[in-house]
This record gives sequence, C-alpha cells and structure tokens, in this order.
Amino acid sequence: MNNDALIAKRMEHAVTRVTKTVFPGRTNHHNTLFGGEALAWMDEAAFIAATRFCRKPLVTVSSDRVDFKESIPAGTIIELVAKVEHVGRTSIRVHVDIFVEHMYNDDQHKAISGSFTFVALGPDRKPTPVLG
Repeated sequence: MNNDALIAKRMEHAVTRVTKTVFPGRTNHHNTLFGGEALAWMDEAAFIAATRFCRKPLVTVSSDRVDFKESIPAGTIIELVAKVEHVGRTSIRVHVDIFVEHMYNDDQHKAISGSFTFVALGPDRKPTPVLG
C-alpha cells in the first residue's frame, strides 16, 4: 500500500462522532452553551480523531478560526464530527463541526466549526513523525 492510500485509509478510520446533550449546568445566563465548553468538546473530539489516525501521543498546539454561527440552547442534542483534514510530518490538523438538533424535531444543522492542530510526541517529549 502506498503512502497516499495509507493516509486515506487512516483518515477514513479516524472520523469521530460524539453525541452530547446540552444540560442547563453547561449553559450561561442566556441559557445557551458556554463557548468554552463547546471549544473543550471540539478539542476532545479532534484529539480522539488525531489519535485514531496515528496512535501516538499528541498535544494540541493551536486552534484555527472557530466560527460560532449560532448559539446552542439548553435542552438540545449536539453531534460533534471530527475529521483529519491535513497530515504533515509531525502534525495533524483536524476539522470539527458541531451540529445541533432539537430533541423533538428531525432537524439537524451546523452551528459551530473549527480546526485544531496536534503535534505527535516521541518518548523524549519532542516532535516525532506522525507516520512511521
């Protein structure tokens, strides 16, 4: 299997979906999800996808342009979908979308999206190649 095929196969396997419910304890005074909570959930989903891709220790090194298109009210269901979008020598960039749906309707639409970059670490805690 050539390197491009290996990367494509790993990217497909690494897609991660996490479903959560927005309970009042995670909301602000507007009764909508705290932005920091959304970012933490996104980072976690991205970390899982990146780890599933390379199976190496990783650290988050950046988050790129997170767009909060709409607020997410308490009492809704969200689905985070994380997909590896770029593989560098020692880094992996993962795109995450948060979809929101009301509990008693069949609608689902994107509310938040952003990208997170991780670096793989070797036993010496220094960057190491993602593959190999």
